[in-house]
Amino acid sequence: MKNIQTLILFIFYSMTFAQSDLFISTDSFVYVDGTAFTSGPTVAPLFVTDDVNIDTDGHLYLRNEAQLLQSNNVGNAGEGKLSVFQTGNSNTYMYNYWASPVGQNSGSAGNTTTMPSNNFYRETAAPITSTPFTYVAGYDGTTTQIASYWLYTFIGLTTTTNPYEDWVGLGGGSLPVGGDPNGTLASGYGFTMKGNPSGAQKYDFRGRANNGNITVTINPNRETLVGNPYPSALDALPFIHNTHNQNNTTGVLKYWEQQAGATSHVLSNYVGGYALYTISAGGVDSFTAAPFHMYLLDGTVASGPPVGTGSKTGRRYIPIGQGFMMEGTGSATSVVFTNSYRVFYKQSGSSSEFFRDSHDTSSAFAETEYNEDGYNIVPEDFKRFRINVGFDNNGNESYIRQLLMNFHHTATDGFDYGLEAQISEQVASDANWILDDVPYAIQAFNYNIDLKIPLIVNVSNQQLTRFDISDVQNFDEGQPIYIHDKVAGLYINLQNQAYEISLEEGHYTDRFEIVFKSESLSTEEFNDDDFLVMQNNNTAQLTILNPNQLEVKTVTLYDVSGKRIFHEMNLETQDRYHFSTKNLSEGIYVAKVDFANQSSISKKIVVSQNN
Repeated sequence: MKNIQTLILFIFYSMTFAQSDLFISTDSFVYVDGTAFTSGPTVAPLFVTDDVNIDTDGHLYLRNEAQLLQSNNVGNAGEGKLSVFQTGNSNTYMYNYWASPVGQNSGSAGNTTTMPSNNFYRETAAPITSTPFTYVAGYDGTTTQIASYWLYTFIGLTTTTNPYEDWVGLGGGSLPVGGDPNGTLASGYGFTMKGNPSGAQKYDFRGRANNGNITVTINPNRETLVGNPYPSALDALPFIHNTHNQNNTTGVLKYWEQQAGATSHVLSNYVGGYALYTISAGGVDSFTAAPFHMYLLDGTVASGPPVGTGSKTGRRYIPIGQGFMMEGTGSATSVVFTNSYRVFYKQSGSSSEFFRDSHDTSSAFAETEYNEDGYNIVPEDFKRFRINVGFDNNGNESYIRQLLMNFHHTATDGFDYGLEAQISEQVASDANWILDDVPYAIQAFNYNIDLKIPLIVNVSNQQLTRFDISDVQNFDEGQPIYIHDKVAGLYINLQNQAYEISLEEGHYTDRFEIVFKSESLSTEEFNDDDFLVMQNNNTAQLTILNPNQLEVKTVTLYDVSGKRIFHEMNLETQDRYHFSTKNLSEGIYVAKVDFANQSSISKKIVVSQNN
């Protein structure tokens, strides 16, 4: 054992400080500066094989993104303190979801419970001087005081019917009692905390460093607020794919993001939602941004219009202090954290982000790459795209539901762990994939050009709805990705253009689907000499030329909202057809021609009034 007896300042430039175990004696300290270190799976500014023992009034300072890694499942000890920073982005009215990397520095060796009044400090003089936060009994925190009312954890109790009732104040107070700064929380559980008027409060977590195996109880089919329990980053890949966690969770991390600029504590004024993150066994991220909802006083999602989309991105390496929701499966008992998930990865790197507003775009790990939009660059054996369904609520703020579709040869028609994620909260106007009548935001299939993927759309009142795609990866050049509007008979290649349509209020379960080939007659089957659909505005007629006397079954005209204008049936075979458009308003329409051989062709026409 190394016994550090005097005041020592460690500043590391090119080497890792490694110990079999570490003892810091009374009134001594170790200072670890992470500035010169580059993130890496085999790098750590401070690596200790066994335990860390910090004696009374001893300190271990981790600064400038330095982190502590340990390998053995041993209990740390001592009444001294490790100190590590994390900065939240929440203002007086906004939550961050946290998890403490330290517990109380007392008692026998091993992980201890977190107590805010004991473990939460604020910096008073850089780089090492801090003083404990004080607490205000009211609702509004300050730069020196935390509003203890908002200290809650979320435990998915099987005895409640409304999930809002699962929020429990630290110290045991249920809603609306609030939290207690002297309340305690076991390591591995997450908690909420609101910020102060600055909106970027730095917290100094001081206490005994958590280490080793940590087990958090979760209940079947319920969510629990958990989080990274260590003073180092956490690699989501081995964490999610640990065999125990695979058998007990859906493998999805849910990150809370709240709309900036909140000005009220009243729940019905909250605007926010959950971003969804999972990762495949091969290290491919799947993420969708948080859709912002409004909430009712009972904590359920309001049925009114959606109000925007989050801007932050979940990534593979989970920063120090980050809390998130996880859902248990039908046989769930617990989720486990181990030292094998720990890695030195700086939050300023592009593969990690505490759910706050900004991050550096530099990348240090080669095994997970991200493009300029923050999306994971998938390997060659994957395909993917994102479909963005936008709702323009009569000129009010637009809302976009982003849905991710993965394709891999390992994917099945059932649930694919690490590749799919359910939607737990939806608003009245929304969209989703579907599996076993359950809505999904992220779905996966084994790619097949004959696939037909249902796209469910809900519209609360008549509004313009827009479909477009982004993040298209590894599709062959020229391969269409169609949205098939079955009612209008349209195949719109989203690779080339977006599709906008005014939809009436309704639940559209069988109107839209994503396909990769059109069943309409292709341009290769017909050219202008074979069959021609055109609008003659001089004569105010829709004209169809059929020189080869093909057997036409029906001719139907739709407006851009999908409303049928006319439907002509029982047509005799002839070389041309004329249909009056004299009484139609100016605008774009879609003419669909169905043939006796079950094929069809659709063409957009423009009706204008010639004077």
